[in-house]
Amino acid sequence: MRIAFLCPIKRPILPDTTVSRNRVIVDIASELIKRGHEVTLFASSDSNLPGAKIIGVIPKGLNFLPEAENPFYQHTSYLTQMIEEAVLRQGEFDLIHNHMFPEYLALLALNDFKIPLLTTVHSQMVPETVATLKQFPQAHMVAISESAKKMAGMESLIVVHNSIDTQLFIPVDGPKDYLLAVGRMSKAKDASGNFLDPKGISNSIAVAEKLNMKLKIVGNCEDPMFFETLVKPHLSANIEFVGAVSSEQTLKREDMVKLFQNAKAFINPIRWEEPFGLVMAESLSCGTPVVAFNRGAVNEIVVDSKVGFVVEPQPKADRPLDENSKSQILNSKQIQNTKYKIQNTNMKIKQTGIEGMCEAILKIDSINRQACRDHAVTNFSKSRMIDDYLREYQKLLNLNK
Repeated sequence: MRIAFLCPIKRPILPDTTVSRNRVIVDIASELIKRGHEVTLFASSDSNLPGAKIIGVIPKGLNFLPEAENPFYQHTSYLTQMIEEAVLRQGEFDLIHNHMFPEYLALLALNDFKIPLLTTVHSQMVPETVATLKQFPQAHMVAISESAKKMAGMESLIVVHNSIDTQLFIPVDGPKDYLLAVGRMSKAKDASGNFLDPKGISNSIAVAEKLNMKLKIVGNCEDPMFFETLVKPHLSANIEFVGAVSSEQTLKREDMVKLFQNAKAFINPIRWEEPFGLVMAESLSCGTPVVAFNRGAVNEIVVDSKVGFVVEPQPKADRPLDENSKSQILNSKQIQNTKYKIQNTNMKIKQTGIEGMCEAILKIDSINRQACRDHAVTNFSKSRMIDDYLREYQKLLNLNK
């Protein structure tokens, strides 16, 4: 099969990338190449992926070009050129897999594509994104979680969970005593000028300080003032920021693997409806349990009381579970529970918010680390993701005959 990918252009597509959307593209493309398929990437010219052909549409990743007078025009100009180039060269491919940022721009050219176009929506399903996607009812689209599909309210969406390299993220014996928090430190602010902190880094700090436990923080910082105001004042003998304070992630994948392997637990007290969360799967693959707030796709990745704990972010009286929350993962056919069973009903977390996170961490030694590993390998391996996508590719090719 000849498959082309429409890629984000902010950063190059490289084998060692840690950026989530690019990471998924690399893992899909590399596995397809391994299985004998021809892969072409429409991407920045400084991209490089062994076995893949690169069609450069921008000299280098947008984040590494000189600052433009109008960044919006610069970005959309190159994206428009990418779409036009894909339309002109579509005869070279059997199918195009769209991962652009934003995803819906390529859908404007749907009528110009004579070959199947599959679009994976990586973004959060906020109202304006959903309203835009619904303008293209004839498009074939994938959501990366059941949560994202429900937020979109689009039954036509196919769900394919993201996955990871479970052969790279492997367990080690004897984890250390620190908690780990990983996440982008967003520049987004609320109306009062406060950082929104969607990844919950400040929540992680609050948990560590309350428990007087060691915490390692990792992530790229989009605005240096985030670090200066929310992180730096809390650095201490217990709380450590790992790596350089930079708008780009400075740690290598191997460094990230070691951090996950040796953590007592990965904590993820997020403040947004995250559509997936690769870091949780990476942690579990290393045998490290996850404690996370019940938002977005968290309970599609973390089986509560088996591979970690899912904590309500605030009192249920203030945030009643809706049908969306109730129907997620535990009855999903896509995720298979491991063979490990809950032995003690006292493992259920009774408190909410930061208090609930603390309660869960105090119970973390009750989680079987091999269960975490087994769950990740069963549900989030690259091979499973590729099998899912190949089925979707074939369905579209059959429809296009």
